[in-house]
Amino acid sequence: MKKIHVFTSAAFNYIPKVRMLFQSLRLHHPEFVLHLALADKMHPEIDLSAEPFDEVMSIDTLGIPNVDGWAFCHQIVELATAIKPFALAKLLARPDCEKVLYMDPDTVAFSRLDDLLVALDESNLILTPHLTIPEQTIEAVMDNEISCLKHGIYNLGFIGVAANEEGKRFAEWWANRVYHFCRDDIKNGLFTDQRWIDLVPAFFQGVGIIKSGRHNVATWNLRERDFTGSGESGYTVNGEPLGFYHFTGFDSGAHRAMADKNANGNLSVLELVNWYANMTKNVSQDPTAKVPWAFGTYSDGTKITASQRIIFRDRVDLQTVFPNPFDADTYLQWWNEHAPREYPGLFVAGKERVEIDRITTVLSPGYCGVPTGRSRMPSLNAPGVSVPALSSSLFMRGWRVLRREGVAGVIRRLS
Repeated sequence: MKKIHVFTSAAFNYIPKVRMLFQSLRLHHPEFVLHLALADKMHPEIDLSAEPFDEVMSIDTLGIPNVDGWAFCHQIVELATAIKPFALAKLLARPDCEKVLYMDPDTVAFSRLDDLLVALDESNLILTPHLTIPEQTIEAVMDNEISCLKHGIYNLGFIGVAANEEGKRFAEWWANRVYHFCRDDIKNGLFTDQRWIDLVPAFFQGVGIIKSGRHNVATWNLRERDFTGSGESGYTVNGEPLGFYHFTGFDSGAHRAMADKNANGNLSVLELVNWYANMTKNVSQDPTAKVPWAFGTYSDGTKITASQRIIFRDRVDLQTVFPNPFDADTYLQWWNEHAPREYPGLFVAGKERVEIDRITTVLSPGYCGVPTGRSRMPSLNAPGVSVPALSSSLFMRGWRVLRREGVAGVIRRLS
């Protein structure tokens, strides 16, 4: 019998929120098969058997080539989004799979989602736009429409994919793109996995756009939706039961601030936001939330910085020489000895972010890795001097070394 598979993606620190999502799905859809795509490594001492999901797909089970070196290139949010298409492809390949839904761990279902399943009977993929109605003020255009142009037209807190050839073709394409380009880099047109989805209606057949106001309700679309009701009576949106709400940006306080601004004093929204705040107030004390991220430190416990990840991600020579960058005796040793000379701006207090922006002005092809045999997924051509941006970047780096250290410095690096 074919089944509906639903997954979310998170590291251990987010499992308390995953628990809320899946408990809500268990309530409304006990027939769903629920999966956690874990952007982390399993810890034998952590027992997840009582959690409300059926399966854990840890990052090392997703068939990602050179997974450790690739994971090193990402900060935790980037990695949690980057593994999504790989988990999707794995679920679509299951013989019992009819459809796959992805939902962010900070979403909660408030009623059945049957209309989404019906939409997937008629489409190969379904997407939810951030906005479905034009904004009416300059302030709202700046807050929401322009934000969509930066971050993506469709919100990837949700996606639905049918287990057919077109759905599988989409998953392969998406995985191929985020393998190289899943990063928070708006100036270069990238926002983790999300901006890629802008291309989907042009590249794939049977893409359904879900414009129902009851799904993926969030701060950016509260202005356009008539949100009423209460926790006791049930929430409605435009007269329909609330399907699922997206509590994005909650921990930073951004969600409450934007909800206050966009909901214009709506008491139903205020009650819902207060409910989620109360439900998550002790999240940081949950044992799973305290599990250290497996990809957060070197082998000696030294914390990995954003700069160290970005430099490794953008330099194929370092990826080749240090296939396991987590080893403190290899890449970290190189960093301590050479990075202050090659990237002095990264070591000036308060200037690191500015220097990173300068270094990443030219878009790099990202992680290329060391070949370890044939991947189960076709990959893009490995970058080299034939890629203009990379060629320019390598030339400028070589020129700086030549000016600082002479020919001997260049020869030392080439050797």
